[in-house]
Amino acid sequence: MRSPVHSPQSSRLTSNPSTTTILDSAPPTNDVQELFNRIAPVYDQFNHWLSLGQHQVWKQMTVRWSRPFLGATCLDVCCGSGDLTRLLAQAVGTTGHVTGLDFAAAQLERAKQITAVKVGDKPISWVEGDALNLPFEDNSFDAVTMGYGLRNVVDIQGALRELLRVLKPRCTVAILDFHRPYNSTMHGFQTWCLNQVVVPLASQFGLAAEYAYILPSLERFPQGFQQVQIAQATGFVNVVHYEIVGGMMGVLVAQKSNF
Repeated sequence: MRSPVHSPQSSRLTSNPSTTTILDSAPPTNDVQELFNRIAPVYDQFNHWLSLGQHQVWKQMTVRWSRPFLGATCLDVCCGSGDLTRLLAQAVGTTGHVTGLDFAAAQLERAKQITAVKVGDKPISWVEGDALNLPFEDNSFDAVTMGYGLRNVVDIQGALRELLRVLKPRCTVAILDFHRPYNSTMHGFQTWCLNQVVVPLASQFGLAAEYAYILPSLERFPQGFQQVQIAQATGFVNVVHYEIVGGMMGVLVAQKSNF
């Protein structure tokens, strides 16, 4: 189901010139922010339909790879409607604390509503903020997750630098996202699904343009080995990228060093 992609510690961002081009082509932050505010009412419903319910399994894997523990202080960046945030809260228990951060106010409001209904009183705080300028002190968190966020930031290495800054030494971040498969057959299948299934379905909700955004975002998003290189260049160690569902999904797992 999954296969790891490693990269030598000597690899650097400059070792693949195409990576810089990919990083520079993301849309403006305000455009992405407005997009996620618009899709907030159907965000969870679409995730469930499009993944055939498997997104919950991927999120559980992501949380496990971030290594939370009872009593831990954790952060979920680009938390959306809060699925990863709530899973982290279950892992840390009543003696821990989890912060869910997102720059889309509508997504945060949805996260609060769902949490109140599904889990009641949990040790969770919700913060409206920017992944490129996290409002937290250095070395604050025992574990960090990010779901479907790295692909949408305007500066991938800048976002990774912020994740590294707020992590405590020897702690781990796990980043889940859609990916462009290496295999040409899987890539063709992914493209067909997005163009022939996802966008037409979204059009029934008046959101065709919003979901048509996914395909170009995938085309510019660094593939697994490139993400490993970027994370290492940022300062992370023990970096691994796990491919899921034939490479259409992936989780980047990285650790902060001892110093």
